Amino acid sequence: VITDLRMPGLGGMEFLRRLKDRWPDTEVVVMTAYGSIDTAVEAMRCGAYDYLTKPIDRERFPIVVAKALERHALSTENKQLRDRLETRTCLDHMVGESEPMQRVYNLVEMVADSDVTVLLTGESGTGKELIARAIHHKSPRADGPFITMNCGALPDNLFESELFGYEKGAFTGAVATKMGRFELADGGTLLLDEVGELSLKSQVDFLRVLETKEFRRLGGTKLLNVDTRIIAATNRNLEEAVKQGDFREDLYYRLNVVPIRLPPLRDRADDIPLLVDRFLTECTTQHHREPKDVSQEAMRLLRLYGWPGNIRQLRNLMERLVVTVKDPMIQPEHLPEEIQASKEDARTMVVTLGTSLDQLEREVIQRTLTEITDHREKAAKLLGISLRALQYKIKEYGIRD
Repeated sequence: VITDLRMPGLGGMEFLRRLKDRWPDTEVVVMTAYGSIDTAVEAMRCGAYDYLTKPIDRERFPIVVAKALERHALSTENKQLRDRLETRTCLDHMVGESEPMQRVYNLVEMVADSDVTVLLTGESGTGKELIARAIHHKSPRADGPFITMNCGALPDNLFESELFGYEKGAFTGAVATKMGRFELADGGTLLLDEVGELSLKSQVDFLRVLETKEFRRLGGTKLLNVDTRIIAATNRNLEEAVKQGDFREDLYYRLNVVPIRLPPLRDRADDIPLLVDRFLTECTTQHHREPKDVSQEAMRLLRLYGWPGNIRQLRNLMERLVVTVKDPMIQPEHLPEEIQASKEDARTMVVTLGTSLDQLEREVIQRTLTEITDHREKAAKLLGISLRALQYKIKEYGIRD
């Protein structure tokens, strides 16, 4: 933007502030009379890239504009590099050696190289966005943008303009053309989080674009074509939502090309010690505290707890303990009451109809070994099998101590 500093109505400085508030990445060159250079310098402090004095030097003018555009390109490149670094950092946080997580990692490796649509399912806090970033980073689109859109946070009347963008004058308040998330993700990946919360009307709009990869901005006539990979995520059972009429069957099958289910933390208790170690290290560094460890009994309780908030809840708890516990060793009494209460619930299991016998047997053995630590003979006796049979089952199911 090239703007004068002296204008009727809205002053140049106020215009600059509003511009940088609304479009912070826009480069601004201000024009000013020779005697107002101090004002131009003040404008640069407020975010302007450079200034031109009147009368405008025709030779300097294109040089300043070219440098402003060069800075904009460099800023965009730096942002992409930061995004990639953030993605790599996220990948470093993918901790898990349990069998359910190994299946997830294998699927990530298989789908990353293609442009196939992926549907990530799982409870809130299981790391769906982390997996989406991993797929993007491992794909040929890694240099492109990774754009997220929370479908559950948008009312019907905003979904279309947010996804497809809008033209200037499309509605009251549309003072300039705006690109939508689909367009911003061109050449990269678009993650549609909480896709199960879309209204039926929004589902129709989205399905049409998913099929053709073509759309028009709100208020526009030009047909736009984008090269965008779609990853959808939800904590809802979409198959059940289809049966109830809350989700379109054709959209479900369009999204469910490759489903990846993120297991809840209670189904990957083997990973809890690894996650605890990672989160304690992170949080002690972040808050400049002395390193902490977790006692064997406290760790046993952490493994027995159901974790309704999954990994997010575990991470938040570790941060709280790092800040509030002065002792170097975290003991059971430092844990919240609901986790301490899991000691009484340890011998109770809830079995879902349809669970395979192998899966059930593995879970029973795992829970028994967690309850009776460092005593396999006692565990075998409680299970009603020989020690040799227990050792065979441990090896067969890949159960970690």
